[in-house]
Amino acid sequence: MNAKERIAKRVAWELKDGDVVNLGVGLPTLVVNYLPENIDILLHSENGFIGLGAIGKRIDSNLVDAGGQPCGIIPGGVMFDSAMSFALVRGGHVDVSVLGALQTDQMGNLANWMVPGKMVPGMGGAMDLVAGVKKVIVAMEHCAKDGSPKILKKCNLPLTGKGVVDLIVTELGVFRVTREGLVLEEIAPGVTIKTVLDKTEPDLIISDNLIPMQNIL
Repeated sequence: MNAKERIAKRVAWELKDGDVVNLGVGLPTLVVNYLPENIDILLHSENGFIGLGAIGKRIDSNLVDAGGQPCGIIPGGVMFDSAMSFALVRGGHVDVSVLGALQTDQMGNLANWMVPGKMVPGMGGAMDLVAGVKKVIVAMEHCAKDGSPKILKKCNLPLTGKGVVDLIVTELGVFRVTREGLVLEEIAPGVTIKTVLDKTEPDLIISDNLIPMQNIL
């Protein structure tokens, strides 16, 4: 299991029966492949439907998620326009948003929409999603391609949202954002606390109840 699959599988474990969940573009879309069978979760896509599902044997090229990638839809899934989609988000009807990140930090800030100087299509729905949902989970690889930490003391890229992140899931562990700082609650098998500390810019609070990362084997 690669890093992205490990992260997606652990995030799926975090979702609860009855949740309405938005999966962001990129890595978060993999979560649909690991949803527990014994709980009822509705996946919202900002391009206009509730009832996102895993891709079946037949791929419908007209059915795509918010990132433009082929997806499936469950029986009873509904489709609507963007106005309705964002009314659900802004009205507080989406419980959880799972987003990737360029950076996040110890204060729960999130930067995930642009790098200055590079061409970007725009922020999209991310700003609404982090402001309108009840819980924000960042699902991302722990370090950038150059090996630099993506969990910082303070984000230095343009923010998507300030103080919005509740939980960070990487291939190394699970981190909860608190007023006291970032708490390392779970650690991946074979990974040492020192490794996590070395690859994370801010100081971490190590939970007294630190456990192995759940649901990833």
